[in-house]
Amino acid sequence: MTTLLSRVSRALRALERFNAAHPWDHNAHYHRWIMRQLPRHVGRALDVGCGSGDLARLLATRADSVTGVDADPDILVRAREQTHPGTPVTFVAADALTGLPPGPYDVITCVATLHHLPFAEALAHFRRYLAPGGTLVVVGLSRPQTLTDHVLGALAVPANAAVGWFRNGGRPRPRPTSMTAATRPATMGSREVADEARRVQPGARMRRRLFWRYTLVFRGGAL
Repeated sequence: MTTLLSRVSRALRALERFNAAHPWDHNAHYHRWIMRQLPRHVGRALDVGCGSGDLARLLATRADSVTGVDADPDILVRAREQTHPGTPVTFVAADALTGLPPGPYDVITCVATLHHLPFAEALAHFRRYLAPGGTLVVVGLSRPQTLTDHVLGALAVPANAAVGWFRNGGRPRPRPTSMTAATRPATMGSREVADEARRVQPGARMRRRLFWRYTLVFRGGAL
């Protein structure tokens, strides 16, 4: 048994080294999916926890104006550097619960940020900034809690390594700018996320996804 555990431990360390040498952004993987949830034309869009601005710039291909908000002013420096001056995106350093620019917004996106905030309070807060008929799209992280979570997590391990190898052309690469923002492990389980989302936003659709993510879509309006 000791020998088996030692081999497993060595294999996991080797896999960690491989993934570190072939990084890819799990959040950006869902950006195109987010765009498919949105209307063809958007008036005002808000990206909460925008980081280096990849999603905000993508939203700008469909929106009249986009506001990207992040609590980290340093990552916003990188976001502004990577954004063409003619792009209708404004980046604002602010707290997601106390400093959002005035709404309403036709679209609000929030990727890998909600687990940094009080979940129910943040969801209710974002909904108040949503225009009637607007769309809120969340890509979040949760703690594995159910059998489905653990199965998806197990399937993601080899898939993660394969995607990293393919996207990096089989060569070691540095981490992209989007992966340099501060991270935090999720504390809420997937079942808790689903229950709280339905309580705060009746009609919200939550689905567990590959690569240790879940998605949440709400179409409605302000309270």
